Amino acid sequence: MDQPFHSQKGRYIRDAKPGDRITGFFLVRHKQLEQFRDRSRGYFLTLILADRSGSLLARVWEGANELADSFNQGDIVKAQGDVETYLDRPQLIIAKLRTAKEDEYDLRDFQPSTAKNIDEMLTTLKNTVARIRNPHLSSLVHHFFDDPNFVKRFAAAPAAKKMHHAYIGGLLEHTVSVLSLVDSVLVLYPEIDSDLLITGALLHDIGKTREYDWETDIDYTDEGQLVGHVVIGDEMVAAALAAVDGFPEALKLRVRHLMLSHHGRLEWGAPRRPQTLEAIALHHIEELNAQVSRFRDLLEHKPEGEAWTPYNRMLGRSLYGGDELDEEDHSKAE
Repeated sequence: MDQPFHSQKGRYIRDAKPGDRITGFFLVRHKQLEQFRDRSRGYFLTLILADRSGSLLARVWEGANELADSFNQGDIVKAQGDVETYLDRPQLIIAKLRTAKEDEYDLRDFQPSTAKNIDEMLTTLKNTVARIRNPHLSSLVHHFFDDPNFVKRFAAAPAAKKMHHAYIGGLLEHTVSVLSLVDSVLVLYPEIDSDLLITGALLHDIGKTREYDWETDIDYTDEGQLVGHVVIGDEMVAAALAAVDGFPEALKLRVRHLMLSHHGRLEWGAPRRPQTLEAIALHHIEELNAQVSRFRDLLEHKPEGEAWTPYNRMLGRSLYGGDELDEEDHSKAE
């Protein structure tokens, strides 16, 4: 794991081992007062503490009621305690805990973030914007990517809460990857309108800048939960289209269809299924990048020494990542 961004962070959770006494700063992802079985003992406090490396179960046995009133779920706290083993997994028994001061931490220590260079990805994105020859589509795309406030949020936003690219900068990374796949598809299928497909690739997920809040932890905004990024993105594009003079009505419909159909299926949250060449291409390109990235992330975090990932309920399967025998066979082949 990389070094912490803030000098006072302390060790990352991933590096904490049973028997260690640790002092550091953590995000409170979950907080709950629970009653002891012996009710005369009152309450203890159960926490899930997190940073960009993972999460850790924590308990406060003494003075739980008073301490619970001093901080909230979602806060950054400074905690000191001893790591021990409980039911075959580590937990932290907290001796001291307080709310952190703003100058004591860097939010990047608490959120997973893209491993790719943000500035380089933004340059790639802006170079792609400059390639659009259709003046109407160019004006539409520039409406968003010439706005520094929008670009700042777009570059920081996650692409999901859990599914794929679920980290700071994930939306930008996903979009740049989709654009790369678009270039390959356009070589194979020159009949596709390249400007229209590139526009769809650039804009299809812009609603995620409003669907998620990522200040301390990735979660849905009220708008994201109630409306969703597909509809939010279409609303953003419709408002921008209204501000572009002389935008052809037929082209407006084709752009908005890309926004509304990129999830491909009604049961996946698409108000419309793809009905144009560019829409079906965008759906499958976007889905390819999302699913391969999702598989990659699950395989990267499979238990060390294991060939298979744990069963994933959302996928309905475990994933195979190979084992030492595969490596031996490969080396023999060489």
